[in-house]
Amino acid sequence: MANKGHVAPYTNPAGGWGALKYVALNLYRERVGAGKLTTLLAQNQPDGFDCPGCAWPDRNHASTFEFCENGVKAVAAEATSKRVRPDFFARHTVEELLQQSDYELEQHGRLTAPMMYDRASGKYVPIPWDRAFALIATHLQALDDPDQAAFYTSGRASNEAAFLYQLFARMYGTNNFPDCSNMCHEATSRGLPHTVGVGKGTVLLDDFELADAILIFGQNPATNHPRMMGELHACAKRGAAIVSINPLKERGLERFQDPQSPGAMLLNSSTRISSLFVQPRLGGDFALIKAVAKRVLELDDKAAATGGPRVLDSAFIDAHTQGFGAFARDLRAESWPLLLEESGVAREQIERLTQVYVRSERVIACWGMGLTQHRNSVAAIQMLSNLMMMRGNIGRPGAGLCPVRGHSNVQGDRTVGIDEQPTPAFLDRLQHVFGFEPPRRHGYDVVATIEAMRAGRVKVFIGLGGNFAMATPDTPLTWQGLRQCALTVHVATKLNRSHLVHGHDALILPTLGRTETDLQNGVAQGVTVEDSMSMVHISYGINQPASPALLSEVAIVARMAHAALGSGTVDWLARAANYALIRDDIEKVFDGFHDYNARVAKPGGFHLKVASREREWDTPGAKAQFLVNAIERDTPLHRARKQHGERLLTMMTMRSHDQYNTTIYGLDDRYRGVFGLRRVVFINKEDLRMLGLQSGGMVDITSVWDDGVERRADGFLLVEYDIPRGCVGAYYPETNPLVPLASVATGASTPTSKSIPVLLHPAGFSVRPASSAPGSGT
Repeated sequence: MANKGHVAPYTNPAGGWGALKYVALNLYRERVGAGKLTTLLAQNQPDGFDCPGCAWPDRNHASTFEFCENGVKAVAAEATSKRVRPDFFARHTVEELLQQSDYELEQHGRLTAPMMYDRASGKYVPIPWDRAFALIATHLQALDDPDQAAFYTSGRASNEAAFLYQLFARMYGTNNFPDCSNMCHEATSRGLPHTVGVGKGTVLLDDFELADAILIFGQNPATNHPRMMGELHACAKRGAAIVSINPLKERGLERFQDPQSPGAMLLNSSTRISSLFVQPRLGGDFALIKAVAKRVLELDDKAAATGGPRVLDSAFIDAHTQGFGAFARDLRAESWPLLLEESGVAREQIERLTQVYVRSERVIACWGMGLTQHRNSVAAIQMLSNLMMMRGNIGRPGAGLCPVRGHSNVQGDRTVGIDEQPTPAFLDRLQHVFGFEPPRRHGYDVVATIEAMRAGRVKVFIGLGGNFAMATPDTPLTWQGLRQCALTVHVATKLNRSHLVHGHDALILPTLGRTETDLQNGVAQGVTVEDSMSMVHISYGINQPASPALLSEVAIVARMAHAALGSGTVDWLARAANYALIRDDIEKVFDGFHDYNARVAKPGGFHLKVASREREWDTPGAKAQFLVNAIERDTPLHRARKQHGERLLTMMTMRSHDQYNTTIYGLDDRYRGVFGLRRVVFINKEDLRMLGLQSGGMVDITSVWDDGVERRADGFLLVEYDIPRGCVGAYYPETNPLVPLASVATGASTPTSKSIPVLLHPAGFSVRPASSAPGSGT
């Protein structure tokens, strides 16, 4: 396989002139006209639109510039002048389009008209909106059981669209809500309620101004949440300790040059961000956090014995928590050799990290998917909560838990009801407000939906945004399930591979982007989103729609519901004409949304109360809970290591810098020194030597699992990198075929995309045909 591109160390700081260069490059690549450049000035501003990228909050929508390099990429993708019109589909069969890369599909531009798959020609053909909704209604009404339908949601959907969507599906009769959060922060959403009572973070942006230390677990802010770098930059300059805890030393956490600082840009100066780097082995975070907690307890025991100042916050522990005694006993009994082995971190590094923690009065713990996509991710997050509670670092200024969500409204979607495991209290409120009996049985999450599609138990798949075929694990099995459906429907702004991996019948429904004006009966409609810190604010697009045929997400959901259910109980079309009515509905169902329309009209919106921030604990006993979790020693990964020895490596999937989720904006990953390439494997030089391979060589990858299926991904360039021994990294979605569908987090069903047992083989090695999954070379 020929590779175009090159690998070269990146020696510049993150941000700076490099960011400005790539901003210009993406605006040019997407052919964004000069008249639309002012769009950027309305991004994250009062009376403007919320960034369609990440969920990092902004400073009350009030600064001069509130956009970043990757935010510009997201806006440019929507504001592009390139169009995918019906004549495009007339020229290309689905099979032909399947041969194109994800990047090539992205580059065709905005969808402009609803399309239906035509089996006779193998192409998508135009379909009127009314006929499209009638086709959906016909399929839904023909199902024997409402649970034969699944309703997927992307985190870009607004509160209004998501609330209407879940109401439609529940009135139809199912709780099948596979959601992008199932694949990212589900471990947070399922783990934190057992410790502090709510699955959300406890900090606001203002807390970063007060923090003495910030611990960043498994997160690459410069790529995935670039506006966060502004906060970290300010913290570093005032002397706060910032610790990066990640197998990779990400460039953005080494040095950063603020593109919004004229002085830094003119002088070409930069700021050191992290004062300490800790590189655990993949899957070693739980053991590392437990080791720090054990060391904190040892220091407190020593202080108590010598009469020195206590290390633990005993007042907080006594007044606000339960279970500390059992937790302390478990820590004291834990083996240091086991903690060091499982974490992959030297005792000296653990001591340095512990000292940063105990010497800081106010600590914020941030984390991303590097902490959540492992088998033990729920336990790791609960252990982190334990560690923070040991010194009272929850519910006080300058301290707290900070899960950094990915997509722009993934947290808001869960808040307004996109949850396959709804609480009885929420269902009771729906029943009271809307006068119907909602289904009570739990529905399918992402992994369960794929299994159900393959088994024929789900026959209709509707996707509100996203790229399900590429975002999900075990790609060949996912494709097999989608292709067995009677109907697949995708609401989208641009063409992606999910539209090409379709059911017997298939629809592509084009929608407005976040940046575009949404006029209903001549009145501009705003939609609301909730960021990672529970701030809810309104967003108004300013650009002309890419096509007059586009409908808003709210209108598409409402018209689906009207076609399938009628409007006898809920007037769907009235809500599509006036989104304030949907916000009135949300207010009636959720206590935190009182005076919703009035409060969201204020600049910056409002903060949804997070009880644990106020040291109110929605847990049994009304106190925060210290939880005991043991280190697992008999896992598929451990068994694979015993079978294959040191040749067995652990792989993490990750994004490149020119990527957001499955959207590929370009082929560079400049902070890691990769240009024009995506099929690369980052590997430690000692592992290269051990395997008898060389940097620059080509390999094929197989994953190791106990189901007899040989999963593989072929044609990857080896890149020597500073990564712990036994660990490798590669980009998704190219390596998603290697993630076994059954490999999920305990207690969350999150795919373990950061800890995949793999073997590397010289390129072109032969495969046992009898054990191959269909399409496993994807």
